[in-house]
Amino acid sequence: MVNIEHIKEIRRTLHQNPELGGEEWETSKLIQEELKKAGIPFKTGFAKTGVLGIIEGGREGGTVALRADIDALPISEKTDVEFKSKAEGKMHACGHDAHTSMLLGTAIKLKGMEAGLPGRVLLVFQPNEEASPIGGARPMMDDGVFEEFKPDVIFGQHVWPDLPVGQIGVRDREMMGASDTISFNIKGAGGHASMPHQGKDAIVITAEFISSLQSVVSRNINPLDSAVVTIGTINGGYRYNVIADNVELKGTVRTYSKKAKSTVKRRMENLVRGFETAYEVEIDFKYVDGYDATINTPQWAGLVRESAVHGLGPDAVPEVEPSMAGEDFSRFLAEIPGAFYWLGCAKEGAESSKPLHDPEFFFNEDALEVGINTMVDVTVNALEILGNPNDDK
Repeated sequence: MVNIEHIKEIRRTLHQNPELGGEEWETSKLIQEELKKAGIPFKTGFAKTGVLGIIEGGREGGTVALRADIDALPISEKTDVEFKSKAEGKMHACGHDAHTSMLLGTAIKLKGMEAGLPGRVLLVFQPNEEASPIGGARPMMDDGVFEEFKPDVIFGQHVWPDLPVGQIGVRDREMMGASDTISFNIKGAGGHASMPHQGKDAIVITAEFISSLQSVVSRNINPLDSAVVTIGTINGGYRYNVIADNVELKGTVRTYSKKAKSTVKRRMENLVRGFETAYEVEIDFKYVDGYDATINTPQWAGLVRESAVHGLGPDAVPEVEPSMAGEDFSRFLAEIPGAFYWLGCAKEGAESSKPLHDPEFFFNEDALEVGINTMVDVTVNALEILGNPNDDK
């Protein structure tokens, strides 16, 4: 049995003591201590702070991996909860404290069922999820997290404030977008504001360049596909009466398909060359690939859906739209079949919930038990399927 109050205590301890990616030493220690208490063997040293727990079933079968991310964000918390973050400028604003505690609860429950499990369960506690483009999934795999046991399937669960407690969001294919970063350094020529003909105004060029960037999506990407180009920062200029000789832009590109991503990148390169020729300036352009799009395997997404309906009722899995937010779990799915799904955690009674990465993000702890039970059901059902590959069920 799982003591939900104990899981809640773990979650609150993690919430009060958030650690950024690559610094999750105390978080890792807590995970190891809880696994020891539960009698679950584990290995450490993956991507520095990552932990791999291993539950061996009593019968032969396949291998199911379950992943929880453990890092926090560089955000100052603005909630009024009694267990508010004690670390200045750090907060679990994306629910990773809940993910970690729920995977520990899932581990405890599965440990009590191990004699009847047909196969093996890998508990993957992943650091550095928020640190795109490096992340923690690839470094864990490079460090051999699956060297001894290769999963047949992997599942990831993420809290989702757009859904109420008791609902699960899952899609057969696209769940989250590819998250790439772009930067442009437009190098013009300075001068006096009263004599613009003597300079090459980087700010005027930038204004037209940003507008043209939007045509990359609106006039080059199939309307039935998806792509987003956003410029998030602009830095340039010295004084109100000086023509700027340099402007730096930084932004992001979000896509689902590799074809759309390739088109966006190629058209941006062409746009840069065109502006360099037209305005006789130099533009340094950098496109940095981030996380891939998170694309579920239909079979395993279907299993999540069936498990949730069976455990939570026929209305538990509404139709949901995919998100353009990035997710490091995509690196696992690129090599291993599986599914990523959302766990409803909206604040009860609130007209709208604060989004992920907001300093006022609130996680409804009523979702802890739902998350644990759903992950256990998904795991057990997946092991049964892997143990009976010819069973149509």
